[in-house]
Amino acid sequence: MGLGREEEVETRGVPVFMPGTKVRATRYVKNDGTFAGREIGEMLVHKGDIGYVRDVGVFLQRYYIYAVEFIERGTIVGMRARELHAENDSGSAS
Repeated sequence: MGLGREEEVETRGVPVFMPGTKVRATRYVKNDGTFAGREIGEMLVHKGDIGYVRDVGVFLQRYYIYAVEFIERGTIVGMRARELHAENDSGSAS
C-alpha cells in the first residue's frame, strides 16, 4: 500500500507572479460553482486570454492562488501558476 505522490508545497518559495504582472491563461476555466452570479459550467476564461495579477493569496497553506483580472471578460478569477504564463508588453511570451 503506497502513500501516493507527495506534492511540493509552493508556499515554501516565493510566488511566481507578483501583482501587476501581465499573464496569459494556458487553460480554459469553467465555473465550478464558486464564482457567484454565473452558472455552474459556464466558461469564465478561455485559453489565451490576457489578464493582470491583482493579488496573491494562499490556499490550504500549500498553494499560491493568483487573483487575475481579465479586463475584456470583466472577471477576476483565482488561478494557479500552472494555469498562467507571463507576457511581456509586446504581447509575446517571455
